[in-house]
Order: sequence, then C-alpha cells, then structure tokens
Amino acid sequence: MKIQRLGHAMYVLKSKEGKNYLIDPFFDLNPGFPEELDTASFYQSIDCVFLTHGHFDHTSGLPKILEHKPETMIVAQYELALILLQQGIKNVLPINIGGSVSFDDATVTMVQARHSSSYGETTGTPVYAGESAGYVFDFKNDYTLYHSGDTALMSDMKLIQDVYQPEIAILSSSGHFTMGPKEAAYAVKNLLDVKYVIPSHTFPTNETAASKESLTQLLQAFPVVEFMIDRDNELKELLKDYRKTAVIQLGYGEEKEFNIKNNK
Repeated sequence: MKIQRLGHAMYVLKSKEGKNYLIDPFFDLNPGFPEELDTASFYQSIDCVFLTHGHFDHTSGLPKILEHKPETMIVAQYELALILLQQGIKNVLPINIGGSVSFDDATVTMVQARHSSSYGETTGTPVYAGESAGYVFDFKNDYTLYHSGDTALMSDMKLIQDVYQPEIAILSSSGHFTMGPKEAAYAVKNLLDVKYVIPSHTFPTNETAASKESLTQLLQAFPVVEFMIDRDNELKELLKDYRKTAVIQLGYGEEKEFNIKNNK
C-alpha cells in the first residue's frame, strides 16, 4: 500500500491492485496540493472518494473531480450524502457510522469521530451535514489503516483498535479545530496499538508548502490556520521515546510505500 499526502487532511491511498482512494478532496486554496497534479489525468485516476464530514476544506474539491470523471463514487455519511444527491450528484453512496462498503481489494468501514459537520459554510448559511466520521481501510493481504478524520480525543479509539486492529493510523493532531499533539500522543500510547502514526490536519510553512500562493490566500481568508502550521514535529517529539509506534511525517505531495511481510 502507498499513502500520498496532498494537504492537511487529504490523502490518496493506493492499493496493491492499483486502486486510488481519495479522502477529503480540497484543491483550491490548499497549500499542500502540488500544482503539477492539477491535471485531468490525476482527477481521472481516482476510483472512489471518501468524505469524513462536510466542511469546505474536506469537500470543496468534489466538483473538480466530477468534472473530469462524473462516474466517480463518493462515499459519505447519510445526511451529507443526501445533500450531495439533492445537488444532482449521481454516484453517491450513503452509509453511516458502523457501516461498510466493500471493493475487490478492500473493505472500508465508517467509524465514529468527535467533530462538527456543516456544508456550504463559505458560500452561505451553513447546512447541517450529520456527524463527522473516520474510516478504517482493511486492505486484502495488506495493512489495515485507520484515518481518524477531524476529531477530538475520544475513548472510542480503543474500540476501533480492538475491533479492526489497524496497524497504521492517520491522526488529526493540529489542535484548535481538532485534538492537538498532546492528545494524539495519548491516543497512540493508551488507546491505539499501531506500528505507524501519520500526523494530520497540520498545515505547511511557507518553506514546505507545495503552493506558497495558496498558503498566503488561505491565511488571508482564514487567519486561524496560523495556529495549525508545522505541528507534525510536536507529535514526533512527544513520541520520541515510545518505541512501539514510529511517527511518519509525510511532506506535502510526498508518497510513502508500506510493505507488509506476512499476508493477513
């Protein structure tokens, strides 16, 4: 399995079978999205989109994907899925927390998160979009990955670990809108039992941004982003003496392959 980070919370998970699963599309104003990927071929390469909740920095990229590949499946929490269907988007699969969708190479389960969810908040009055969620991707003959979505620290992470046994976790750890590095480190040490953790929901500095122009525009529009910049290092420092879990810091646009030795 390969994981490519394309923003503070947007990732592409690439299976051994060559399928590309994109989590939370956010392209315009995204300082982590490499400009060279803004192509029809990239958008057409996405096999399925998974939405954790309705906020603009997790959903605003949908039109661009659908412009290039209208048949792309979109998996979303029930209320958010209904909003998208009412907008005329056709291939939307509503599921809810605890529900799963199966593909040839993976079974993906929607799991609980603690975070708000609204839709259309940058274009008008926010519309309630159900509860936020995370996902567990159980790849066949490969790793199982837990993507927390935007979330506060919650004891339910222990249940997610016990039931689905993920070995990789992508954890929000930026603070301000989600749990911060302190809470994420607690989750790793006390609630999860993963081999690798990838800090998420953190924004790049001007030096590490894939698009410096987008970072400038985003900070002008949403100054609070400043509080979430460059916090990956904090989680790594907090877990430097914790040998059970390696902190993997993915750069914006960076792809990393995870090889499992023993088939599951």
